[in-house]
Amino acid sequence: MAISFKPIRPLLQTGTSPWSRWFSYIGLALGVLLLLCCVQMYVNMQKLTKEANIRKNGYDYVAVTKNVSGETTSRPEQNMFSQQDIDEIKGQSFIEDVAPVIANQFRVQLSAGELLPFQTEFFIESLKNDFLDTIPPSFSWQEGQEILPIIFSTDFFEIYNVVFAPGQSLPQFSRKNAAGIRFLVTCFGNGQQQNFVAQIVAFSDRVNSVLVPESFLTWANTTFGSQKPFAVSRIFIKTKDANNPDLIRYLDTKGYSINKEKTILGRNKMLIQNVLSGLGIFGLVVVILALMLFSFYLQLIIARSKDNLSLLLTLGYSPRWLSRNVSNRFLPVYISIVVIALGLTQFAQWAFHHFVMHDKPELSPFIHWSILVAALLLIILSLVTNYRLVRKQLYKLN
Repeated sequence: MAISFKPIRPLLQTGTSPWSRWFSYIGLALGVLLLLCCVQMYVNMQKLTKEANIRKNGYDYVAVTKNVSGETTSRPEQNMFSQQDIDEIKGQSFIEDVAPVIANQFRVQLSAGELLPFQTEFFIESLKNDFLDTIPPSFSWQEGQEILPIIFSTDFFEIYNVVFAPGQSLPQFSRKNAAGIRFLVTCFGNGQQQNFVAQIVAFSDRVNSVLVPESFLTWANTTFGSQKPFAVSRIFIKTKDANNPDLIRYLDTKGYSINKEKTILGRNKMLIQNVLSGLGIFGLVVVILALMLFSFYLQLIIARSKDNLSLLLTLGYSPRWLSRNVSNRFLPVYISIVVIALGLTQFAQWAFHHFVMHDKPELSPFIHWSILVAALLLIILSLVTNYRLVRKQLYKLN
C-alpha cells in the first residue's frame, strides 16, 4: 500500500520569508528562457547559412583565388595556385575536393558571322564535370570533332543582353535562341591555326566563365599552347558548408579570396556564434546559480524541520522515500517555469520568422525539437539536483 506524503507535508517548516525561494524561481525562469532562445537562434543560423549557396548533392562549390596585392602585381606567378597549394587545400578536413580551373594557353578568336557582326579575342576554360551545376549529354568532345560545345555563364549572358547589346546596337537573345547560334572559334599557336564551330549547350549559375570540355582544352593546350608549368589562377572547392567558420578562417589566413556574397552569412556566423555562445553560457550560469540559491532554501527547510524529520526517520520512514517526495513537491513549479519559458521562446521564434525572416521558407515559425529536449533535460536536472541535496541532508540526520 502506497504511503501518502500529504499528512507529512505540514511538518516541513518553510519559515516566514519566501524571498530566497522566489529569487531562485525568477532566476531559474530567466536562465531557462535565455538558454532556450540561444539554442533556437543557433538552429536558425544553421538553417539560414545552409541554404546560402548553390548546392549539388548536399555540397557547396565555391571559387577561390589568391588576393592580388601591390607586391604581387609585378610577379603574377605568386597569384597562381601550384599543385602543392592544391594538395594542401585538399588535405583540410572541412574541404571534400578541389578542382583547378584550366585556362587556354593560346590565342582564341571569336566571331559570329552576319548575325553578330563582331570579332574579338576571347578566352575559354575547363572544369571537372563533377563541379558543374549543369552538364547536358552533348557536353563532350573528341579529337577530330568540329562542333565545340560551350557552357556559358548566366551572368555573362545577362551582361551581354543588358549592357553590351544595347550599346553596340546588337540583337538581344533569349536562352533558347542563344542555344541555336553558331560561333566560329579560331585557335592560334605554335605556327598552327584551326577553326571550330562552337554552340552554347547550357548556362551555368555557378561558374562565371566560358567552359569547354576538359578533353578539348587538354588537347588544344598541347597542340597550340606554350606548355607552361602547371599553375592556375582560380580553383573550385567542394565543401559541406561554404559558411563554415573554420573554412573562412583558413582561407583568410592563407590570403585566399572567396566570393563575399556567398560567405557573408558565414563571416557573420562567426560573430553570431560567439555572441550566442556567450549568452548561452550566461544563461546556463544563471540556471546553476538559481539552483544553488534554491538549494540554500531547501537546506533552510531541512534545518528548520530537523526535529520533525528525525522523528519520521525514527518511525521507519525511508530517507530515499522522503527525499523523492520532498523533491517532487516542487515538480509543478519547475514544469510551470519551463513551460512558460517554452511559450515565450515559441513566441520569439514566431515573431522572428513573421517580421524578420518571412521570405525564408527554410525557416520554420515553430521551435526546433531540440528545444523541447533541452527543456526536458533542464527539468530532470532540477529534480536530480534537489533529490541529491535532500537525500544527502536526510542521511546526515539518520
